[in-house]
Amino acid sequence: MAEEIYIKKIEDIIGVVLDQKYDVRIDRHRSSFLYRGLPNDSFTLTTSIERNCKEKWTDLEKPILRNFTKYAAMHMPDLKDSVWKQLIIGQHHGLPTRLLDWTYSPLIAMHFATSGEHLHEMDEHNGLIWKIDIEELNLLLPQKYQEALNREKAYLFTTDMMRNVVHDLESYDKDMSDQSMVFLEPPSFDERIINQYSYFSVVPKNIGCIEDFLDKYTHKTVKYIIDKDLRWEIRDMLDRLNINERIIFPDLDGLSNWLKRHYFVKESR
Repeated sequence: MAEEIYIKKIEDIIGVVLDQKYDVRIDRHRSSFLYRGLPNDSFTLTTSIERNCKEKWTDLEKPILRNFTKYAAMHMPDLKDSVWKQLIIGQHHGLPTRLLDWTYSPLIAMHFATSGEHLHEMDEHNGLIWKIDIEELNLLLPQKYQEALNREKAYLFTTDMMRNVVHDLESYDKDMSDQSMVFLEPPSFDERIINQYSYFSVVPKNIGCIEDFLDKYTHKTVKYIIDKDLRWEIRDMLDRLNINERIIFPDLDGLSNWLKRHYFVKESR
């Protein structure tokens, strides 16, 4: 069962940011946690293809990827060689996929928990940050996947590592069943991916509810619920730390959204 921690004071954020542990093997402090921020604590861990295609997503995934690869070939001819690249590139450009975004940075997760909705609704909803432990989740993987990670001394899979273990989504779904999932590190082909410290979970089709999966199979998962009255204060703190749309989305859209929020005038209470 995921632990729930309620963030009511700005000081409580320190515990989230400094949450790392000493690794005696390397005499350094490291974190094995990944985070996902949501602007409303009623939002669920749902992939974009589930939101877009509802219960038909498992039937529509293959034609979506096939057509994406066909029409994207003029830009990236090697997409046809790896379904894992198709998923990552597609997700990056707004294609509905089974991937779910995570970040290694709790500050980036806080950004998404305090943005992404209408500014006048910022103090109407609690924010939410999920924290998962990648080491714990990797122990759920089938043996050949764990062996692949151990060979590379890695916590997460690259697309090349995945291609060496499994070639297609049907085999992947069979391997994972409803008891495990792989986390992918995307190639650094875009500043947005680099700045967001992004990773993706590849959600198997047999995991109908990600929250139920985490409740059943993990013990270190945490839900940080950020009080709605605290969200603007955290938002302003993040701006001072240079965690904002201008950095996370390094293009003119990100710059414009940052300025829009920076100069937003709140209504008098």
